[in-house]
Amino acid sequence: MTFDKRMSAADVVAQLKDGMTIGIGGWATRRKPMALVREILRSDLKNLTIVSYGGPDVGMLCAAGKVKKLIFAFVSLDHYPLEPHFRAARQAGSIEVLELDEGMFHWGLRAAAMQLPFLPTRIGIGTDLLTQKGFEFKTVKSPYGDGEELIAMPALNLDVALIHAQRSDEKGNLLVTSVDPFFDELFARAAPKVYASVDKMASTAELDVENNARFALVERARITGVVETPFGAHPTSAAPEYQLDLKHLKTYVDSAAAPEAWGAYRKTYIDAGEDAYLAAVGGAEVINALPKPIY
Repeated sequence: MTFDKRMSAADVVAQLKDGMTIGIGGWATRRKPMALVREILRSDLKNLTIVSYGGPDVGMLCAAGKVKKLIFAFVSLDHYPLEPHFRAARQAGSIEVLELDEGMFHWGLRAAAMQLPFLPTRIGIGTDLLTQKGFEFKTVKSPYGDGEELIAMPALNLDVALIHAQRSDEKGNLLVTSVDPFFDELFARAAPKVYASVDKMASTAELDVENNARFALVERARITGVVETPFGAHPTSAAPEYQLDLKHLKTYVDSAAAPEAWGAYRKTYIDAGEDAYLAAVGGAEVINALPKPIY
């Protein structure tokens, strides 16, 4: 195992294959590894199964025809409750789906992270989620005196996980300084290979992990590669360093109005590469000045 895990976004995508199951960390419009997602959009990858608490990551991959199957609890842009490209894909029936309650999704990730085949839960009992096409949920009976029948939520095992962090050293010691790291730790433990985009590389001494241990997401041995890509979560947030870009989000939402609009968005913000993307959205000064949105 190398102790220098630095690589480019293109290096990461070169290690992905058609048909893989890819977990994408973050939460809706918060700390999505968008630079890595955009690199996938520029690639020839196809027939992917995406596992995500979804936001624009899912919408863009659907719009680009990269998704064969989606396993999700929601796909939202927060201020735009239903992600428009995801909605279009579902209405067109162009993707297979396994829709889960947020708690079921959490439990599936946790089971995979714990290398268990399933975890028992009451979540989902009495809902139509259990009767949807494409998957047959099983139940288990408590072996104790109560004899309760529970849902056996299967593990959501991943081939690869993509996450975003604010800092890393070359060894893969990540610091996520957002108030809520959500379930990125579980994504990292549910996959044999984990790639992280990071806003800034730092030396191990600068990370000062001893005093910042509460921000350390997962053991460095879990991390396969790190990609330094400033503002790599934009247009989602990587608070406290930069906030959700509501103005750009409106531009993105408008791109779902017609194929021509999506084509224009791709040409301006995706196809030309990350340097051109950063310039097109206003550059570092604009992103650093984004106000904290009101939810």
